[in-house]
Amino acid sequence: MKKKALLTALVAAALLCGCKAQDSAPSALDVIMTRTSIRSFTGEAVSKAQLETILKAGMAAPTAMNGQPWRFVVVTDKDKMASVFGAGPRSEMFTTAGAVIVVCGQTTSMGRPFGAQPDAPEQEMPNMFWYEDCSAAAENILLAVKALGLGAVWTAGYPAEERIAPIAAALGLPANIKPLCIIPVGVPAEDPAPKDKWKPEYIHWEQW
Repeated sequence: MKKKALLTALVAAALLCGCKAQDSAPSALDVIMTRTSIRSFTGEAVSKAQLETILKAGMAAPTAMNGQPWRFVVVTDKDKMASVFGAGPRSEMFTTAGAVIVVCGQTTSMGRPFGAQPDAPEQEMPNMFWYEDCSAAAENILLAVKALGLGAVWTAGYPAEERIAPIAAALGLPANIKPLCIIPVGVPAEDPAPKDKWKPEYIHWEQW
């Protein structure tokens, strides 16, 4: 009887701890509403487990026809981070980050045109929606970073050729892989307040 009572108590305690942990975790809406761009980092490392969680969130994004054109280059080596990303304006946010995630898109892939016969030969075709798909993945990454208590900022790459060409060359990207954006990730060294971007006047109900 005592063993049964002890087991019941242990199960109740475990459930209570689980509820407390869930209660203390931020909701999806909390993460969305409080996410801010972080450009200053402590220099502390970001673990591989954290990075894999962040990338899994990125790959959970919606994608047209399940094309999944996203590709990611993750740089954690400090010397490489400095050599690849440390020459431009505001380079400190790259050199003090724990990691840099380059969100890339595969702009073409092998496939058959719509309506082609099943035995028709495959040909290289454009991935029409790679930009949108990879943008959704990048946003998921930013939200996952916030949920983990880290910081990040989206820095633009594509379509500015002067930005993407040196990055593509330094990282050895194939011709059909374009860097959409570069995201430094790390432990925040700043705590800016979220911007209030709610503007009801931007909304049109039923029609313009």
